[in-house]
Amino acid sequence: MKFLKIFLVVVVVLIAIFFIGGLFLPKTYSVSRSIDIAAKDTVVYKNIADYNNFLQWNSWSKMDTTTKYDVTGTPEQVGHQYHWKGDKMGEGEMKITEAKPFEQIKMDLKFIKPFESLANVVFDLSKEGDNTKVTWTMGGDHNIFSKWMCVFKSMDAMIGKDFEDGLKSLKEKSEKK
Repeated sequence: MKFLKIFLVVVVVLIAIFFIGGLFLPKTYSVSRSIDIAAKDTVVYKNIADYNNFLQWNSWSKMDTTTKYDVTGTPEQVGHQYHWKGDKMGEGEMKITEAKPFEQIKMDLKFIKPFESLANVVFDLSKEGDNTKVTWTMGGDHNIFSKWMCVFKSMDAMIGKDFEDGLKSLKEKSEKK
């Protein structure tokens, strides 16, 4: 009986630490990477704001070749979106919410499976001579579980390399003559 009481006290303390401690962890996250591309902003913009092109260079679309994609809406326009569903990649959708041609594309990223989550994605483009600088940023709110997960490995450490790989592929695709 004494063991059971001690066990219950330990469980209650751990639960309290989990929820109360979570209040002190960061509420939001942001990951950002940039690259200079030797291509016109019109070319780079089309490779980002047209999901038919986006899926060719995006690092996550290369991770699972069995994932099914459904692209809808007018490319480069608000409302253009793609939906994915795959065994490894789960299920989700990404939609353009704001488009300033050759300057900025804002997107909503919604993960449906294996867990629900929302993120904001922004691609900023700036002309630098004959080159285009692209900055890819993703941010969102943590839930209690992702807060604790990020204690052990930050969002930057989890997806930063994927951003870098994706931007390198965007550069290669955009610089092809």
